[in-house]
Amino acid sequence: MYPQFPPGFRFGMSTSAYQIEGAADTGGKGPSIWDTFTARPGTVRNGQDGRVAIDHYHRYESDIALIAAAGVQDYRFSFSWPRVLGGDLGFYDRLVDSILENGLRPVPTLYHWDLPQELEDAGGWMNRDTAHRLADYASTLALRLGDRVRDWITMNEMNVHTLYGYALADHAPARGLGLGALPAGHHQLLAHGLAVQVLRTHGARGVGVASQHFPVTSATESAEDVAAATLFSDLTNWTFSDPILLGDYPSELIRAGVGVPDAQLDRDLELIGARLDFYGVNYYEPTMIEAPKAGKDYSGVLEVDIPDGMPFSPVPVKSDERTDFGWAIVPSGLTEILVTLKKRYPSLPPVIITENGASFHDAPPGPDGRVHDERRIAYLDAHLSAVSDAISAGVRVDGYYVWSAIDNFEWAAGFDERFGLIYVDFDDLSRTPKDSYYWYQELIKAQARN
Repeated sequence: MYPQFPPGFRFGMSTSAYQIEGAADTGGKGPSIWDTFTARPGTVRNGQDGRVAIDHYHRYESDIALIAAAGVQDYRFSFSWPRVLGGDLGFYDRLVDSILENGLRPVPTLYHWDLPQELEDAGGWMNRDTAHRLADYASTLALRLGDRVRDWITMNEMNVHTLYGYALADHAPARGLGLGALPAGHHQLLAHGLAVQVLRTHGARGVGVASQHFPVTSATESAEDVAAATLFSDLTNWTFSDPILLGDYPSELIRAGVGVPDAQLDRDLELIGARLDFYGVNYYEPTMIEAPKAGKDYSGVLEVDIPDGMPFSPVPVKSDERTDFGWAIVPSGLTEILVTLKKRYPSLPPVIITENGASFHDAPPGPDGRVHDERRIAYLDAHLSAVSDAISAGVRVDGYYVWSAIDNFEWAAGFDERFGLIYVDFDDLSRTPKDSYYWYQELIKAQARN
């Protein structure tokens, strides 16, 4: 009835600070790049922002209790760097205590895209010093919480943050640098390496990273399309995993593009390639790429638009089903990318699926008080089966975290897109577990019985 997993397999749910916390001006918290970005007209659907989000800051106790009641073992969340910089460590003391009191393992992420605006003003991720500032931030958190938090994720989806926020202008900080954004990616990787070093110094038991991966195929077998797809995959998949797991960038073009002298780059890569205890994989959909065709309209294929002048263009992936966000539903792509990772990296650490989920425009609770989201149940069932298939193919996968625990502020899409297992009424902020929440609960119980 349910996919089966090896003994010790861990189930969890994921969130991120800016998307759920709110309390934008509480406890000394300063602005992040997302506060600045959302304040600009036209950047977010319906002019929405995360200043209140779903007010998790004030409702964390009931939220954590609801997450725990689903039977998950792990809760992945992130810290707000601007909140920590403002001195509000007390909130995270209380949050971690609540997570532990509810029988959950805290698995926090240091950086999930909410750079303090003051660091952006000093150059952001294009400035090498930002990596060292993240190491200081990691040390502050480890000193305060390391007696209770033993498992850490350094960075979330450096590829997406670099592509959408630095190469393009669809996410904060909207730099639009094209391939000139590669130094921002390198400095995030350096921050990851420095953070691993800091966390180990403070006695961390498990350290990993959360990377988005997806299969990339060429639209045709023409040399031009294959070259475009290869470059796109190098930039979005392997630029952020090869340095961590192989110790170098996937091509000389990318190595040169990060803008670091060779001697310094070799030292950086040694730090970036430090041993990990687990490797987080976020998966949503595959991508198909072709070489740009003159006069062809590529708008609307991805969540963001690739501008003119880039050496690749996305085309729609063939799929019988799509989420309400327009993303192709291809569960086999998850199996494929996990097997590809294992082949590319023979010493791949144990994998945790740190994000996987789907947005459907769920209706509010009906007369029976329930939120019926059968499509999400089908999505999760199919993707968990895909994970099981990857395990059968020899990939060690130790856990699976649904994105997301709760409906939230979905970045540039505002509140339109609902990924949560728990429904949020964005008017009164009440919470209602969806049918998918109860399905996940039953799957976890069934796993425990086997």
